[in-house]
Amino acid sequence: MSRFKFSVKHVEAYIAVVDLGTFRRAADRLNTTQPNISNRIAQLEAYVGQRLMERDAGSVRLTAHGTALLEPARLILSAADGFIAAIGDTSKFEGVLRLGVSEMVAHSWLRQFLCAMKTRFPTIDIDLTVDMSVTLSNGLFRRDLDLTLQNGPFDRDAHRTEPLGQSAHVWVAAPSLGLPDRVLTPPEITSHAILAHSRNSTAYRQIKDHFSTIGQPARLVSSTYIGSFLQMALDGLGIACLPAAMLTESLEDGRLQTVNYPFIPNNLKFFARYMAHPAPTYLQEAVAVAQLIFPPDQNAE
Repeated sequence: MSRFKFSVKHVEAYIAVVDLGTFRRAADRLNTTQPNISNRIAQLEAYVGQRLMERDAGSVRLTAHGTALLEPARLILSAADGFIAAIGDTSKFEGVLRLGVSEMVAHSWLRQFLCAMKTRFPTIDIDLTVDMSVTLSNGLFRRDLDLTLQNGPFDRDAHRTEPLGQSAHVWVAAPSLGLPDRVLTPPEITSHAILAHSRNSTAYRQIKDHFSTIGQPARLVSSTYIGSFLQMALDGLGIACLPAAMLTESLEDGRLQTVNYPFIPNNLKFFARYMAHPAPTYLQEAVAVAQLIFPPDQNAE
């Protein structure tokens, strides 16, 4: 008679291989070795008495039995998570939350989010990635990231997409540029370099289309790193169009001033996105934390 004891760890390995596509990535996710993952899957298959997955050139394909057991396996993990949640002690949750945030989020309310998560889930470690929104989306769909806090729009739907709020754009410049305190004309604003996001962003395209439509030549400067524009504006190297949420300090201390120009791009809208199904408690709570800390004055449509 087999002495094998079925455990949640076997189901956890099974789900990780299915979701991530390879034994190696599953081992990385579960902080163990590839042979250990292979052993858990082999033990599970021996216990079930059926092959659950076929391995072919590094990829994994579920058998009919593997497909039939997938949803029950997810329910086991969900039940285990629910048991821990019912204890009422969030320090019982352990693991790593692989979080991806857009640069705009990193420049505004990321610190508040991380502090709030550390208070609620002290034993959940956060592995942080800061990148462009399109790169974060790719990481989310590869399952390299568990949760993204990023700006839209998106070309693919995640399992869950929850709205966080939005941030208006503001034209700003250093006082050293000596801009007049009135509405600027197109020739006046374009006499300076326009610092206008990355070339593939919606804001850049809208700014470019605006000046093209009115027939006004403009020197648009693009960057994949929005923080560089904040510094360039502070140094008087151009007029920047930046999200309001990252300008609070520099406007309050007078290092930057608002520029009155009638056209502004659409608000940046931010969302929390994840693929987990079902999502563990700490992931759902992370979304709730993000919704609470987003600046209230920017939540309205």
